[in-house]
Amino acid sequence: MKGIAAMGSAAFGMAIIVLTVYVAGASAAPYVPTDDAVVLERLPERGDPGLRELKRMRAALTATPRDLDAATLVARRAIDASRATGDPRFLGQAQAALSQWWTLPEAPPSVVLLRATIRQSQHDFDGALADLDRLLRANPRAAQARLTRATVLTVVGRFVEAQSDCRQLAAVTTPLVAAGCMAPPTSLSGEAELAYTSLLQALDRPGTDVGAIEWALTLAAEIAQRRGDTVAAEQHFAAALALDPSDAYLKGAYADFLLDSDRPREVLPLVASDIKNDALLLRLLLAEQRVPDQRDAFAAHRAEMAARFDAARRRGDSLHRREEARFRLAVEGDSRGALTLARDNWNVQREPADLRILVDAARAANDAPTLRLATDWIAKTRLEDKAVVAALAGTR
Repeated sequence: MKGIAAMGSAAFGMAIIVLTVYVAGASAAPYVPTDDAVVLERLPERGDPGLRELKRMRAALTATPRDLDAATLVARRAIDASRATGDPRFLGQAQAALSQWWTLPEAPPSVVLLRATIRQSQHDFDGALADLDRLLRANPRAAQARLTRATVLTVVGRFVEAQSDCRQLAAVTTPLVAAGCMAPPTSLSGEAELAYTSLLQALDRPGTDVGAIEWALTLAAEIAQRRGDTVAAEQHFAAALALDPSDAYLKGAYADFLLDSDRPREVLPLVASDIKNDALLLRLLLAEQRVPDQRDAFAAHRAEMAARFDAARRRGDSLHRREEARFRLAVEGDSRGALTLARDNWNVQREPADLRILVDAARAANDAPTLRLATDWIAKTRLEDKAVVAALAGTR
């Protein structure tokens, strides 16, 4: 799911190794090279003017580290870079830019909002919610904080609370943003048709904010896909891509739609130019695996993907468990390793994609307790998702 608040798993997104047993990053000792000449991985500034500018801004900030305006600008640019590249190290740069205020109980509101955004992108959802609660107690009409909290609550499966935030948001924002806020928690808790219809009604009079329109179209595409209306989903994806063909989250979502529709060849040109983004490299790899004349490219990208997961493990980075699980299951054929990753991921975030890989891995590993967990979640939330239901039934 994608939101203007831009969840990171990240968005959300982002939510995912060639390890026999997965060890959560929070408990893993960081890898420390014994030789200063060892290069674990290079950041991609060299080939991207925007990232070079961010590097220049960070260098300038070191001379005036207490310049709040400059620090928040660097933090925002670093967060944007993390979303565009799928590289969580930019989140560390964002945090470093705010280091003068990071631990202050009464940090400036602009810092608290950015800190919440960084924390939710790092899957520290409790920390993010604490910051957002603080902002909303001080200013109940803070629209960005309200939308971000609704997004976080949806990602962790607290749909009723998310809907409450969205209803309050409606008083201080546009109808399209209010509908976009309400659509995810509503569609994931038994009222997908209502959420979809309300979103389309808001899109009839969308206003002029192109970013909000693209966001809402992406949400509509995902809801239509979960309902099994592939024609409508295709139309919404196409309209969203026409507005922003470079949106990494949108391209990943559409790539998954194409893979589910058995159209892997169409994934290749969609994501081939964005393989610095780990999530998009994974989609490319999954597509190449199913296209006979892409075997050489598949082998090279498989090695690259494995190396990236290994580098993330060495850094103690555990943000991409969902992608790791998909890689282990679909590419490496390691159902038990994939299930460990998927279960760890499910303990943190509970979006439909998280449930999907959990079910796929559990079926492959013949793990009945995890399949019961998934069945119970669907019954509890009244989730409408034809792909997940088919996976549970073993008909996909």
